[in-house]
Amino acid sequence: MMVVEANCLGWGFLLLVAAMSFGVPSSGSAGFEEGEAAYIRGDYSTALREFLPLAKAGHLGAQFYLGHMYAYGQGVPLDYAEALKWYRLAAEKGLPDAQVNLGHMYDTGKGIPQDYREAAKWYRLAAAQGDADAQTYFGVMHADGRGVTQDYREAVKWFRLAAGEGNAEAQLYLGLMCSKGQGLPQDHREAAKWLHLVAARGNASAMKNLGLLHELGLGVPRDLIEAYAWYSLAIAHHVPGPERDSSVGNRDRVGGQLSPEELARAQQMARDIDTRFKQLGKAVPE
Repeated sequence: MMVVEANCLGWGFLLLVAAMSFGVPSSGSAGFEEGEAAYIRGDYSTALREFLPLAKAGHLGAQFYLGHMYAYGQGVPLDYAEALKWYRLAAEKGLPDAQVNLGHMYDTGKGIPQDYREAAKWYRLAAAQGDADAQTYFGVMHADGRGVTQDYREAVKWFRLAAGEGNAEAQLYLGLMCSKGQGLPQDHREAAKWLHLVAARGNASAMKNLGLLHELGLGVPRDLIEAYAWYSLAIAHHVPGPERDSSVGNRDRVGGQLSPEELARAQQMARDIDTRFKQLGKAVPE
């Protein structure tokens, strides 16, 4: 029985990431630190001045930053060819952050012909080094069958690795696959565990799917009041669009089955959960 309202075969969530932690050569570290500090405060002209000579000298972190700046037009003209050049230099020397972003450019066809096989190659290299983002993306490619043979078990393997490192996307997809029984035995209780972790970080999709589990009593006690609360939270955290509209429909469907007293309890429950998440410092609206 398919319960989860999410398409595990079409996760188009990949974004360029700026994971600012590098295994970089120590040479020129002072200039790199100055450039990084300038980049963080938005002083891109200073960052460029510091990074450029370091990047030309082979500093992997500086090469990554230059790639990122050209990819986003930060202090330089937007230029995907230049971004690709600097990412590739760092990626070929083993920097996971650059490998992930280079993979993304091939994955999306950003400034270059789309090439899923090439994307998978770079994701795999970074994933093998323990990069949780790369592990997640490589898992997505296996779930989708993009650039690699579709293999749910392989997807689950990579999602588990990234989820263990606290990657919220991996935790979400692991929960979805547990609920659908893709790549592992269907286990709604396990799904609920992962979805709760991600919901606590403000993820609307996790909240919506927790609503579904409570509405149907799968892995958790059937509880329409709690289902209504989770749907309400999902609506508050969704960006406008079809997913939010779907959560609105779910909430209204459940709300039509509640008495006025139950409805008030459900609304208060949603407020209490949201307050608790904010106190934990984890609720980050999408």
